[in-house]
Amino acid sequence: MWIFVMFDLPVGTKKQTRDATKFREFLLDEGFEMSQFSVYARFCNGKDGFEAALKRIESHLPEKGDVHVLTFTDRQYEAIVRFSSQRRQKVRKNPDQLALF
Repeated sequence: MWIFVMFDLPVGTKKQTRDATKFREFLLDEGFEMSQFSVYARFCNGKDGFEAALKRIESHLPEKGDVHVLTFTDRQYEAIVRFSSQRRQKVRKNPDQLALF
């Protein structure tokens, strides 16, 4: 299962900019990879892993802004079509196993 976090956070003040940066850094620390500037993705093992990640995300939400969390199955993730610089990119492979560091 894949978790996608998409967000639109205000950056009109220094505090808002700091809050948005802290949220992005939190996602990276949690093992998310940046897919696009405000879209981060991470592999997780099943519904329990998703629920645990969702609780951690919820505890680190900035005061303002919108955050959407989606899940995709491995099959749905493999079906994503990706373009970069007007060229179709190779299909991303799902990890064979979860790597722990």
